[in-house]
Amino acid sequence: MGRAFEFRKARKMKRWSAMSKAFTRIGKDIVMAVKEGGADPDGNSRLRAVIQNAKAVNMPKDNIERAIKRASDKNQGDYKEVVFEGYAPHGIAVLVETATDNNTRTVANIRSYFNKCDGSLGTSGSVVFMFDHVCNFRINSGEMDMEELELELIDFGVEEIFQDEDGCMIYAPFESFGAIQNYLENNNLEILSSGFERIPQVTKVLTPEQVADVEKLLEKIEEDDDVQNVYHTMSESED
Repeated sequence: MGRAFEFRKARKMKRWSAMSKAFTRIGKDIVMAVKEGGADPDGNSRLRAVIQNAKAVNMPKDNIERAIKRASDKNQGDYKEVVFEGYAPHGIAVLVETATDNNTRTVANIRSYFNKCDGSLGTSGSVVFMFDHVCNFRINSGEMDMEELELELIDFGVEEIFQDEDGCMIYAPFESFGAIQNYLENNNLEILSSGFERIPQVTKVLTPEQVADVEKLLEKIEEDDDVQNVYHTMSESED
């Protein structure tokens, strides 16, 4: 198994852990998708992907439909995607993805978390190069042969395919998302969820005391309503 498999295994129980937080994140994703490409999922591939993710975390159909309706309202403000980069204690690089309707507020909040936890907020480009930006798909592969599927997808840039209890996972470079989504849909392969991740190229092992220092910062960041995802270079165990 490759880096994507190990990364997913370590983070699996940590991401989207709170249902209310998951719904808030997906609600913002719906707004951004509708503002970008309209409210019809058939003609908006980004919205189709968000709806799949909403179903994957058991977001009720009524909630999804209400979110799309709200996003279609001209009075509904849009969210801007902003990435923050910095360092936690003990040299751990941290990358924070946000979706905000008030950048001034978000910048002030993120900076305060780093400052209060002995970290430092960096400038754009200071740590992003330490992460590979990838896309992923979880599909219902049924009885399909994994080797055959991998051969079919290799021309689309797919770097890793593996099976786990949730389905077949596909990982590829960020820019391959659209081509892979089209292939899976055109070949009637059910997409259960999809998205993007930042996989650290190198991770650092810390002592339990040092881990606690870093976790203090990560928890503060993840609790912020503007934060969508947090990535870091601290080695994570499966627990």
